[in-house]
Amino acid sequence: MAWFLGLGIGGIVVLALSLIFDGVLEGLFGGVLAGPFDGLLSLPVIAGFLSMFGFAGAIVHGGAGLGTAAAVGVGLAAGTAAGAATWRFSRTLMDDRTDPAPRREDLVGTAGSVITPIPTDGYGEVLLQLAGHPVKLSARSAVPVARGAEIWVEASLSSTAVAVRPVER
Repeated sequence: MAWFLGLGIGGIVVLALSLIFDGVLEGLFGGVLAGPFDGLLSLPVIAGFLSMFGFAGAIVHGGAGLGTAAAVGVGLAAGTAAGAATWRFSRTLMDDRTDPAPRREDLVGTAGSVITPIPTDGYGEVLLQLAGHPVKLSARSAVPVARGAEIWVEASLSSTAVAVRPVER
């Protein structure tokens, strides 16, 4: 039973190491196991297998009083199930795609409001909504625009400045 507990605790240690040395084991094989076996030898999968093999074997051997062969069989089945679940979960997380990051060109056509008046010969400030977040930018306009006026972005001058025109209703 001590061997099984040692393997279970060893699996927990491997899991802790996988948090510290993420991706090291995968890099050692240099993509040899890419394809259907991609990720099977990752540290979290090995940790899941070892922990479940050890702890399930210890429960069957010590708790149920069955022999070592039964403990190994149950441990292998439980370890394989835990390793497969860890592999599938990590594949799901790796395949999750997010929306692309907003670019400065995405500001063109955005409506907003003036928070610092915009003179004809300088910059003011506008508040815009970009990807659901408020963004405060410097703004230029061909005509003076008063504070609180609604504006429309005509062009993106830089990552922090836009050209705007007032919205007329």
